[in-house]
Amino acid sequence: MIQNFSSVRSYLPVVLLALLPIYAFATNVMVQTPLGDFEIELLDDVAPGTVENFLNYVNDGDYAGSFIHRSENNFVLQGGGFNFINDELGNVPRDAPIANEFNLSNTRGTLAMAKTADNPNSATSEWFINLTDNSANLDVQNGGFTVFARVVGDGMAVVDAIAALPVANVPNLFPVLPVIDFSGGLITAENLVFTNFEVIPETPASDFTINLGMAGSWFNPETNGQGWVFDVVDNDTTQLLAAAWFTFSSNPPGADDNNGFGSLQQRWFSASGPFTGNTAELQIFSPSNGVFNDSNFLVDRGQPVGTMTVSFFDCSTGQIAFDFDSPDVANATVDIRRIASSALCQAIVDGQLTLTE
Repeated sequence: MIQNFSSVRSYLPVVLLALLPIYAFATNVMVQTPLGDFEIELLDDVAPGTVENFLNYVNDGDYAGSFIHRSENNFVLQGGGFNFINDELGNVPRDAPIANEFNLSNTRGTLAMAKTADNPNSATSEWFINLTDNSANLDVQNGGFTVFARVVGDGMAVVDAIAALPVANVPNLFPVLPVIDFSGGLITAENLVFTNFEVIPETPASDFTINLGMAGSWFNPETNGQGWVFDVVDNDTTQLLAAAWFTFSSNPPGADDNNGFGSLQQRWFSASGPFTGNTAELQIFSPSNGVFNDSNFLVDRGQPVGTMTVSFFDCSTGQIAFDFDSPDVANATVDIRRIASSALCQAIVDGQLTLTE
């Protein structure tokens, strides 16, 4: 029981920081907790050394019996430093510190590595999840805190549930320890938020192929007001995916809505390109003059402004990785989900229906 905390060797406090990651198709890990499971995507192409370090801890079983030991309201959840096995508190075995790889901002839902103060290259086993946008704080101190993963899907609902737990103060060790069903006295294993990590096997790309049934409306479940309408050309001579990518809000577009990247106004892009298997490589264009209340509704597609890779995992789920030429728009990877029925696509996949053009 936690009365044994006094036997743990001294612990240097660590500062937690993280920010928004967006990544290419990478390794995913399932995080199992008493309050539910959530999935994280590792950003192999953004922080390769940090991802390798984290996976070493996961694959070596070093996180066995580890638990979340810090819960700061509207800031972070932190774990990866301590374990509780056979009613004994211990330290997660720590490998050598790694080099800092700060590249992405510490925004809500991202995971970053904790480290000691005034030493950018001191991260070992401890990680944290940003509960809010901490970029103004964590991106500008101690060399910036390295974001190496992000929570995907609806995983932040589990994270928020953990953050909503009451906290207990274990003097000289854990001043803000999240606890489950704790009403005082000794803290036992049943009161701790344990974390178990399992790498999710990748699905081979050959398992799914884009077909005519993919056409229709899709959306990003993590960003309110962002969606795509896809169309598919698939015949003996051409395999092409076309997309209209749009954002929308309750405010009407402004008169200068076509000016500049990264504005808060409504915007839409078009994209098209060839596909092979389950993946399409598209060029992105930023059309102008397409304002609906304008009598001169002549759209100018203009020159390409970037590229996007669309990968479909099945008839209802996929991911988009985009790369804009403009420095005003951060590159990112987002999940997409189908809005309309996937019955037509599934019938094609199952061989129950054949469509030709």
